[in-house]
Amino acid sequence: MEVPSAGSDMFDQIVMAEDRFHGEGFQEGYAEGSQAGAAEGRSCGALHGAKIGSEIGSYLGFALTWQCLLPKRTDERNSKKIRALDSLIGMIKKFPYEDPTYEKLQEDLEKIRGKFKQYLFQSSCAKERPVIHTDVPTPSITCSLPGPFTHERFIAH
Repeated sequence: MEVPSAGSDMFDQIVMAEDRFHGEGFQEGYAEGSQAGAAEGRSCGALHGAKIGSEIGSYLGFALTWQCLLPKRTDERNSKKIRALDSLIGMIKKFPYEDPTYEKLQEDLEKIRGKFKQYLFQSSCAKERPVIHTDVPTPSITCSLPGPFTHERFIAH
């Protein structure tokens, strides 16, 4: 085995320095990129999750309000509306809020949007808004909310 001379050893270090610095730079860049990507992913996920939660919440609020406002008559027209609202509320309650890895999340969200649009088309909600007269005392509307919803949750403190 030949012993390398001092000149060739120094030459090898100079030649190999480029490869060594390239590898070290790659590792440092990869680590910084991973950290920055994870932080950006968290903030992006939180933003989109909040948007979806807000959308679903508005659908639920709409459905619960109309469920309380609709007369409990048993004619065909109202019973279809009540069934559609019950279906919408059921779909919303089954929506997997805590599981972002759920494979059919977007599909279920589209179904909820479709059911909401179906109810709007079916009921022509714009025509059915309750008329509020300022000269007549407002009657109190009472209804029981399904699930863990309580009156105290809706009062601003």
